[in-house]
Amino acid sequence: MTARAPRTLSPQAARRLAIAAQWLDRPQHGETSPDAVLEVFRQLGCIQLDPISAVARSHQLVLWSRLGPFAGEHLDHLLWRERCLFEYWAHAASIVLTEDYPIHSAHMHHHRNNGHEWVRANDDLRRHILETLAERGPLMSRDFEDKSFTDWYSSGWTSNRNVSQMIQWLWISGQIMVVGRRGGQKVWDLAERALPEWTPRYTLPDDERVERSVEKALKALGVGTAKHINNHYTRYRYPGMAAALSRLEQQGRIERVQIGEAGRFWPGVWYLHRDYVELLDELERRDDHAETRLLSPFDNLICDRARTEQLFDFFFRVEIYVPKAKREYGYYVLPILRGDRLIGRIDPLMDRKHKVLKVNAVYAEPIAPLDDRTGAAVAGAIRELASFLGAKSIDYGEHIPEGWASALRRES
Repeated sequence: MTARAPRTLSPQAARRLAIAAQWLDRPQHGETSPDAVLEVFRQLGCIQLDPISAVARSHQLVLWSRLGPFAGEHLDHLLWRERCLFEYWAHAASIVLTEDYPIHSAHMHHHRNNGHEWVRANDDLRRHILETLAERGPLMSRDFEDKSFTDWYSSGWTSNRNVSQMIQWLWISGQIMVVGRRGGQKVWDLAERALPEWTPRYTLPDDERVERSVEKALKALGVGTAKHINNHYTRYRYPGMAAALSRLEQQGRIERVQIGEAGRFWPGVWYLHRDYVELLDELERRDDHAETRLLSPFDNLICDRARTEQLFDFFFRVEIYVPKAKREYGYYVLPILRGDRLIGRIDPLMDRKHKVLKVNAVYAEPIAPLDDRTGAAVAGAIRELASFLGAKSIDYGEHIPEGWASALRRES
């Protein structure tokens, strides 16, 4: 029996599917609920945490890009009261789903069973933290004595931060969890107290765990290669991925596709989840869908920089740690998504004291339409960001694309 030729997607269809899988093509609703926030996490699998708040915290921007001006207390309710979500390591430090605990617990057990030499040498500190939490928790890192025997050494900022380093290991090994924040500082407690009673605590066989993770990653990506899957969701935690992909393909849960047009195809084996076959047909029939969204620099759509460049022909790097004089675009740059293209980026800063959103510069990509209609759409997205942040006004810098200047200036 001859194997069926793989389905062919145009690059535009691949982009549209990636955007739809990230829920960035849906109309934003003014009112949200905890359930609406939870559904975003179920679709994305995880949302990265980052401490920088030059505009807003990254996870807040990711939710805003999909939901509009959501209420922050809804997320707090899910994290700290219902405990439907918890903080753990996915592709980076992230918020993940408690219902996915069996996927993440394997990583916890791996670290617990393969302790760092420094951890073993400082067992007194480890026991002190766990015993103090058991007696007095929840607590912050400053509430623990440094009972280390040897100092933690690194070439970075963590050198000699012994308590923080042990807390980090206890967290990654699943023995303690973040249960809140006070003044921006994490509050810790024992995992056995932090997790709700309904948490699924069973152990998944490795094959099944990897299959589940592959499916979740692929459904969040829309379409992707094995390398893209490996970079997404539970990054680099897909042992035996080739075999898992083969099993999923044989079961009809995923299928191979090729991306290209005019007989020229992108390299590699690409995969599509079966749940997206009908959606793909709809997206390919769609004329034009021009939602305009601003994205966090750590948004799930663009967190794989190489994939972003291949799909969108958009080179993007975070310049937070680049010296100011050497930055190409700015400190905390937000890409502009319009329709199925990344058409530019803005360099914003929220002045909370004066309630002003400062947009130091706006940049357009070579493919961006430099017309008033597009400028008005970009201006509208910036205005919505300002409203979400509580800004009373927008202050634009001098660097604005000429074709968008009139529309943007009307908003200042």
